[in-house]
Amino acid sequence: MALVPRWQYMTDESKALAKGLAISGAILVISLIIVRALLPWVLAALAVWWLWKLVKK
Repeated sequence: MALVPRWQYMTDESKALAKGLAISGAILVISLIIVRALLPWVLAALAVWWLWKLVKK
């Protein structure tokens, strides 16, 4: 069964909107996965930087 029923009967504008929404959703999911993977490293780097600034004072 098709994800979008009656795709063949949709207007070109509706198809473009559906495709755009699917692409935006995929980009959002991929970016969230990347941010989730990199977030601990960014937080660790910030903590090291803050500690370095405190030690240099």
